[in-house]
Amino acid sequence: MTTAANGPGRLYGVGLGPGDPDLVTVKAARLIGAADVVVYHSARHGRSVARSIAEPYLRPGQVEEPLTYPVTTEDSSHPGGYRAAMREFYADCARRLAVHLDAGRTVVVLAEGDPLFYGSYMHLHQRLAHRYRTEVVPGVTSMSGAAATLGRPLVEADEVLTVLPGTLPTEELARRLADTDAAAVLKLGRTFPAVREALAAAGRLDDAWYVERASTDGERVEPLADVDPDTVPYFSLALLASRLGAAAASAPAEAASGVPGDAAVAPGHAESARVVAEASGRGEVVVVGLGPAGRDWITPQAQAALAAADDLVGYGPYLDRVPTNPRQRRHPSDNRVEAQRAAYALGLAADGARVAVVSSGDPGVFAMAAAVLEVAAEPRWKGVPVRVLPGVTAAQAVASRVGAPLGHDYCVLSLSDQLKPWPVIERRLLAAARADLVIAIYNPASRSRTWQLAKARDLLLEHRAAGTPVVLGRDVGGAGERLEVVELAQLDPAMVDMRTLLIVGSSTTRVATTGDGPPVVFTPRRYPV
Repeated sequence: MTTAANGPGRLYGVGLGPGDPDLVTVKAARLIGAADVVVYHSARHGRSVARSIAEPYLRPGQVEEPLTYPVTTEDSSHPGGYRAAMREFYADCARRLAVHLDAGRTVVVLAEGDPLFYGSYMHLHQRLAHRYRTEVVPGVTSMSGAAATLGRPLVEADEVLTVLPGTLPTEELARRLADTDAAAVLKLGRTFPAVREALAAAGRLDDAWYVERASTDGERVEPLADVDPDTVPYFSLALLASRLGAAAASAPAEAASGVPGDAAVAPGHAESARVVAEASGRGEVVVVGLGPAGRDWITPQAQAALAAADDLVGYGPYLDRVPTNPRQRRHPSDNRVEAQRAAYALGLAADGARVAVVSSGDPGVFAMAAAVLEVAAEPRWKGVPVRVLPGVTAAQAVASRVGAPLGHDYCVLSLSDQLKPWPVIERRLLAAARADLVIAIYNPASRSRTWQLAKARDLLLEHRAAGTPVVLGRDVGGAGERLEVVELAQLDPAMVDMRTLLIVGSSTTRVATTGDGPPVVFTPRRYPV
């Protein structure tokens, strides 16, 4: 690395473009590879879009400085509020980078899109550019990437383009949208409902397109009027393209798939799968775990598989959790036809389609992976590859909400007697109880199964103390999330439905209080001798 003896280092704000690493400029790639220190922003989860774009250009031995936002919304517990929290954050970030610059190191700050276009880099630039040699390397903006994805000019001839943040008041957005020829509205996410309302008020809703993660594998293009607000991430924008280019409005669906429009939206069948096969090569089935709730619970690996799929197959409510993509065909079915669903998916893959079979939680835990593999083992499907991608289980999700009740040995049981006889369930419950295992109980009750849970509780009380803690977790991660901790003797079946998961503690499971929060439940890792 450069030493301070050679003078202060140099600061670069480097634009990375909208997401595709191939859209990074030659100069940006060269500077990233040569940098002593690579800087990028991330939320508290630690993942950085900027770093993922730049990753092909990084080299071993570089110092990485992740700058983790203290908040990602305008809600803040800081005494001075959101703005004060962010001022303090950027001041600290600038201090950290100044240490490197004073030591003579070359510092590259990565920025999605263009560094000076609604970017976080500008806050560092304002604090450091007057003190150190600084250069800004422009990048392709998300707006330009979206127009390219859409296949429509932003503006033509004498048209006027207006760039707007979705955070403006709805009335102001509507006024500006009504007064312009073309527009890009950024910063969607939570602002999407208000942006949609403003487009409607301006009489422009039918002309607007929604573009998400332009140029990436997760790219999504839809008429904005058709978009579910609950599926909109921050990395998306609304586009009113050139009025003069309106004749090309039907282009996105065909351009996105490389398949004629009818095939891109037609129900799945052998002929459409064959067309896809010619474009994408050999088909396969990927069984994907969606986790227990929304997008935050889906692994990046699962998201990539969903984005790459040509066909999505699954139980209807689970398919509804996957954002729609006009390039993909969706095949919902009833929850009681697992074998037929598996055969249908394998048939699509045999004809060349890339098929994602979706499953809630982890597909290998009381879910679709076993059903698919059982059918795939038949000789007729011998040539169809099947992969299984894990997901966060309901048991893990419920456990995380209350602490660590699964901290020691545990077992997982289903109380459903539709696929196995009740005497088998009884024997397994008793065996787990005698072994003093924590027990995660799936499918504890339904409309047609009302007596099994009371019977299970009574069986467990033969080997567990009446005060054994039981965690009831319902719809964890969803709008109807509910958590309760009760004693085993007080477990009332009326408190439980099919969407509830139970965790019954062992003899060592404890309920305790930590800090100012609610009580926590945990099972110590050390078992008494």
